[in-house]
Amino acid sequence: MDARVFDKSKLPSRHVSVGPARAPHRSYYYAMGMTAKQIAQPFVGVASCWNEAAPCNIALMRQAQAVKKGVASANGTPREFCTITVTDGIAMGHQGMKSSLASREVIADSVELTMRGHCYDALVGL
Repeated sequence: MDARVFDKSKLPSRHVSVGPARAPHRSYYYAMGMTAKQIAQPFVGVASCWNEAAPCNIALMRQAQAVKKGVASANGTPREFCTITVTDGIAMGHQGMKSSLASREVIADSVELTMRGHCYDALVGL
């Protein structure tokens, strides 16, 4: 897709990617190796809670890479980020159990703050 064709005028990412006033923002993207075409495409957040805390999280990094390839093939620009996790199987039966339910709010808040703070246009959550 040609970078000059995509209309971002109604997408959140326009606030960090379109126009002369957003040159400082674009400089960060260029510093991360992004191209002008990638900056012109919709930004799709790929949220993962990959970690080594429990077996259910181990494959999430690999899955996130597959999601990113899919987003890119659909002319989006994937932006991967992680959030925390508390695994019930390990947290239960000791003081850690007090963290399980509270962690869900932290996860939701961290995903929302990342999406809003970086003006991503869409989200794929793992």
